[in-house]
Amino acid sequence: MSVLQEFKEFAIKGNAVDMSVGIIIGAAFGKIVSSLVADVIMPPIGVLVGGVDFTDLAIKIKDASGDTPAVMLKYGNFLQTVVDFTIIAFAIFLVVKLINNLKKQEAAVPAPAPGPTQEELLLAEIRDLLKERKP
Repeated sequence: MSVLQEFKEFAIKGNAVDMSVGIIIGAAFGKIVSSLVADVIMPPIGVLVGGVDFTDLAIKIKDASGDTPAVMLKYGNFLQTVVDFTIIAFAIFLVVKLINNLKKQEAAVPAPAPGPTQEELLLAEIRDLLKERKP
């Protein structure tokens, strides 16, 4: 089997197509979550904590000399990333929880009972005809 034929079989398998769709939707969902956090969640949190930004926190390890910049341990960036991650994770948790609640409500609505099958209708008709024939 040629490499081209193997690639063709791989590319048209359902798993590869499903994975591709998942990645594309995941990228789009990532933009939605980023916007949700940056535009909706962070402004009120910024007001509550007084606009605290940890990114400027750093420890100077070595002073600048000539053209060489100072060596800094920027632990503030790390702290800010941890805070952002925590907020994003909590926001995603709330969205997933909302979606799960909607699914539960949708599943709670019982499906209508199926009507009698064609066989049952015919049997009922035969039964009724037999009742009419009895003396």
